[in-house]
Parts: sequence; C-alpha cells; structure tokens
Amino acid sequence: MPEQLSIEIWRLAASYLFLVLLLLMSYLLRLGRGKDFIVATVRMTIQLVLAGYLLDLVFGQSNPLVTLLILLFMQGFATYTIIVRLRGKISESLKRVVVIAIFCGTSAPLAYFTQMVFPADPWYEPRYFIPIAGMTVGNSMIGISLGVERLIQAFKESRDRIEEALMLGATPQMAVSDFLGDAFSAAIIPTINSMLGMGLVFIPGMMTGQILAGSSAIEAIKYQIVIMMGIAGSVSIAVYLLIQLGYRTFFNNRAQLID
Repeated sequence: MPEQLSIEIWRLAASYLFLVLLLLMSYLLRLGRGKDFIVATVRMTIQLVLAGYLLDLVFGQSNPLVTLLILLFMQGFATYTIIVRLRGKISESLKRVVVIAIFCGTSAPLAYFTQMVFPADPWYEPRYFIPIAGMTVGNSMIGISLGVERLIQAFKESRDRIEEALMLGATPQMAVSDFLGDAFSAAIIPTINSMLGMGLVFIPGMMTGQILAGSSAIEAIKYQIVIMMGIAGSVSIAVYLLIQLGYRTFFNNRAQLID
C-alpha cells in the first residue's frame, strides 16, 4: 500500500495563493466581494482546524453517548442554519416541521445504514459514524432548505389557484399536489445531479480521500456507492416528511389558507 503523503505547513500556506487569485479576479471584475471571500476563507480555516482537533479527541475514545451527542449537535446546527436562512419567511409551525424533518429524516436512515449496510463494529465507532452522519445531515440540510423555499414560493405565487381549487371542492392535499411534487423535485435534484456525474465528470470527495490515503480504487468505489445511496435515502425521506407535513401549516382547521 502506498505511503500516505503528508502536507507540510509551507505547502498548506502555498494553497492560499488561490485565494489571492480569487481576490484579484474579484477586483478586476469590480464585484466588491473581496471581504466576503476573505471572511469565508478565514472561517473555513478556523472551523476545520477546530474540527480536526475535536475529531482527534473524539476518535481516541469509543463512547456511544458522545457519538450520539455529536449527531444531535449536527442535526441541531443544521436546523438552526435553515431557520436563520429563512428568517422572516417561515412560520413557527413550519419551523417545527423542519425540526421533525431534520431529526427523523436523518436518524432513521443512519440507524438502518449502520446496522445493515456499513460493517463498522461497534456501530457507534466515531471514526466512521461521525463523517457519515456529517455527510447525511449536511446533504439533508441542503435538500430541506430548497424544499422549504420552493414550498413557500408556491403558496405565495399560486394562492389564487389554490383557493379556486378549494372552492371547487378539492381537499388541501389535492389543491397543492402539483406544488408538492415540484418542491420535492427541486430539493432532490442536487443529489441526483451529483450521482449522475460521479465517476465520469468528477471523483467525489470521500473516494478521493480514500485513494489518497492508499486504499485501492475498487474498495473506495464500494464505500462511495453505499455512502451515496445512504445520502440519497436520507435526503429523500427528510424532504418527503417536510412537504407532507409542511403544506398543512399553510391551512387552518377548516381547510382554508392562512393569511
């Protein structure tokens, strides 16, 4: 097995030349985004360094309680991120639906994945569980964000059409069925597009990391396939919960649209 390459500090520093190029292009195009790019890079660096030290600490022990607490933190932060991003647009009842979609939509697939698909022993081994949970929760967060935005947009732009269907005798679910499909499709498309290009257009991050670490390409492919299927399942379940519970928050008990 090839020896894993080690990146010296000076080589790490040399990679920031690409930030300089980005800032130069921003200046030449008069984007006025230089500060945003710098803040994003600094935050990324600090967050990853802190995460690295924390993970080294966590990986040194194998405690199911610690592993589950980290999962809860990931889910909680993902929920917070969605709600903050949609501040002013999202109702309190829809916020509760987001919480349910994130926690239930990621926990159930993770439980199945760690018991039936991924051969980690024990299942809560943090070196495996935490990265997988991070990918699952992160992708579900993106899917739910897109689904919520599309759902809110549909009710805002098509209110007259929905009310007309209700007056003709349609149930709330019948009146919004087309919009639910659109919201689900919009939320799941990034995951599907990623799967379509994987292996031909690009080599995904986990597979790349394993190959760079010395694993065989075939073994890395098997890992990547099961991870992507887990992500697809988690995103689809989380988004489905979101749209099926979320559309109800736009109606009152008498099946009327809430103002």
